[in-house]
Amino acid sequence: MEHLTHFAREFRKALRSLLPIVVVVVVFQLAVFQEVPDRPLRLAAGLLVVGAGIALFLQGLDLSVFPAGKNLANQFARRGALGLLLPFGFAIGFAAVVAEPALIAVAEQAETVSAGRIDGLTLRLVIAVSVGVVLVLGILRILRGWAVQKLLLPGYAVVLAATYVAPPEIVGLAYDSGGVTTNIVTVPLIAAIGIGLANSIRGRSALTDGFGLVALCVMVPMIGVQLYGIWVYSVGGAAAVGPPGAEDAPVHPVLEHVLGLAQMIRDVLPMVLVVLFFQFAVLRRRLSHPLRVAVGFAMVLGGLYAFVVGLKIGLFPIGTLMAEQLIERGTPALILLFALLIGFATTMAEPALVAIGEQAEAASPGRISGSTIRLVVALGVAVGITLGAARILVGVPLHHVIMAAYAVVVVLVLLAPKHIVALAFDLGGVTTSEVTVPLVTALGIGLASAIEGRDVLTDGFGLIAFASVFPIISVLGYAMILERVPRLQKEPT
Repeated sequence: MEHLTHFAREFRKALRSLLPIVVVVVVFQLAVFQEVPDRPLRLAAGLLVVGAGIALFLQGLDLSVFPAGKNLANQFARRGALGLLLPFGFAIGFAAVVAEPALIAVAEQAETVSAGRIDGLTLRLVIAVSVGVVLVLGILRILRGWAVQKLLLPGYAVVLAATYVAPPEIVGLAYDSGGVTTNIVTVPLIAAIGIGLANSIRGRSALTDGFGLVALCVMVPMIGVQLYGIWVYSVGGAAAVGPPGAEDAPVHPVLEHVLGLAQMIRDVLPMVLVVLFFQFAVLRRRLSHPLRVAVGFAMVLGGLYAFVVGLKIGLFPIGTLMAEQLIERGTPALILLFALLIGFATTMAEPALVAIGEQAEAASPGRISGSTIRLVVALGVAVGITLGAARILVGVPLHHVIMAAYAVVVVLVLLAPKHIVALAFDLGGVTTSEVTVPLVTALGIGLASAIEGRDVLTDGFGLIAFASVFPIISVLGYAMILERVPRLQKEPT
């Protein structure tokens, strides 16, 4: 009964999160386009399935991923087993990313758009290795007590330096790849490991030291992909040509669901195996409450599958339809308004953001409100996607705008309260997963394809990067305002 009540509560919260998307779509369809989408009941059913998937997923996290991750981190820290903790960090980072659905989708699009010059599998391996390596670096940061900005500022200096020498064809893809490495499974697990490790070490703060792993996992793949692009375009690899008749054959609906569930198991299984291997083979300890953990993992799997099915039924068709309708209208103001509203709406529906917001609130009682943080992040994403869409419309080179944005971030990092820096960068990384990526990618590629003089590879990618950097700016700015409000209230008396 308790679990059903918890599920009902999470389901209501998920529906409230999805409501902004519904409002944006309905307003544009009825008031702007004056059309009713085909099969509206099917679209509505898809959104309900998405809500149920989010609720099931979040409940499963509380039963399995969070306690398992924190427990492993605590055990490694108590034993002082640095030689075990670092390989665990690399293994969990690599396993979590290499089969990430959003990354697979972006890699396949990059391979198609580049006519095979960029190899999708190689791109995924480069990013997965980058995340594994940086997770080792992030764990060392927590153990040694290094301030996160001492890694982030030089790291982003390297990112921007690489942007100067990287071929234009790879820059947008590199920044987008950094954004899609963090999803609704990897973010909670990585955050749980960081917070658990910080809580187990004397003198460490869960808020200041526990967050930051996600931020590093976003940054380093940007470097790796740009280096890969420099190698590909300087060596001049030949474009791969698929065999004739290689188009996908139609699949029976039942078989499609079976294959979809099998793929979801494949996505989650590497992380489960890594956790179990280190728990049983390395630490040689049994899981606490194994039945509850198993049920939790099953709920995570079921929630993810329902979430993806709901996306295919509801959000994917809506995103494609809206992009096509806006491009046909050819009205820049409408495109920018849609980008602003859908950026806000999709971010409010992100399960990973909900999870991290709750973790941040728990880690800092009375200092941070999870719901307020979500609003601040959603506003940042909305502004970012709007500016990114405006860049495509105007034709400004991506690296000019994105480097200016990161220059602002560097200044704010130096001025903002130190306890919020790691969380701000983590929040920038959780805004681009399975809800945001499909809609944003469809809009960017659609705009670049429809506007004369734009290149799909050079201009179509990059919106995800804007959706990642501007939430960092909004959270840091919000923290600076909060810090000054009490002083302002005391002065004029």
